[in-house]
Amino acid sequence: GMGLGPDAGFSSTFTGERRPKADRIFEALGATDELSSAIGLAGEFMSEKGHTFVEQLHKVQCMLQDVGSNIATPLSSAREAHLRRTSFSEKPVLELEQWIDSYSEQLPPLRAFILPSGGKSSAALHFSRAVCRRAERW
Repeated sequence: GMGLGPDAGFSSTFTGERRPKADRIFEALGATDELSSAIGLAGEFMSEKGHTFVEQLHKVQCMLQDVGSNIATPLSSAREAHLRRTSFSEKPVLELEQWIDSYSEQLPPLRAFILPSGGKSSAALHFSRAVCRRAERW
């Protein structure tokens, strides 16, 4: 809302805790959501071209849903039930690292800075990478 009513400028976390809309939690949630949207866009461009790892991008979006739930559960107000519902294992992280390793092996060594281009799919993936860096910072 625009400054009207008792919740003006505040939102609730998954635990029901009220925090200002400018709180870092909501910045992190917004950046995570934006990353998932950017990946979704890249996935659409890629499926038009029949690229093979669209499924993996979809899986990353599912991982980001879990990340978002976890971010929305501040430890300051989380009860045991909240933590059980929003915790996740290291398994997805290990899976991502395996993907990175296997794709990196297929690439020539990087010798120069790459301009974000190379067609719609590549440009959308570069955009996703930049959004991911911001999400990491938050």
